[in-house]
Amino acid sequence: MDTVLETQGNYLVAQFQHLQESAVTDEQLFAFFDSLPAMPAMRMLGDWTGGILSHNHPVEKQLKAMAWHGKRFTSANDVNPIISLNDAGERVVNDVLGAASLREVVFRGIATATMIYDKSPVFDHFRKVTEDLVVGVMDQKGNLRPLVFFLVRLQA
Repeated sequence: MDTVLETQGNYLVAQFQHLQESAVTDEQLFAFFDSLPAMPAMRMLGDWTGGILSHNHPVEKQLKAMAWHGKRFTSANDVNPIISLNDAGERVVNDVLGAASLREVVFRGIATATMIYDKSPVFDHFRKVTEDLVVGVMDQKGNLRPLVFFLVRLQA
């Protein structure tokens, strides 16, 4: 069984790397996202860095302007959705969008880890590539094109 899981994990990582290195469509990103298993909410605890998979998405410019560098999940009720880099290159909490909560929510047919912003109608849904690599979809009310991004767990 471990060999099967390891092979599947290697395949998903290879697919992720291809998507990260290629000019892919939103449809291809969603097909990959839909192929991924759920990520349990409590496995999201910790610090994560990230990047964008969507191409030419309007939120991309906002994240760049904030010097977005990832997210921090301290507990189910204590989430910092925006971690930025300061001028010294240090990771700091950027509370421009406030705090968030972490729950499991059904999205695209699967109950998976979801970050819910406290002050905005925004949900970030996560699916697992590996225990330390997830793909997320930022689902924002009123935005017809969700942002697809990824997070990589930072080791303590």
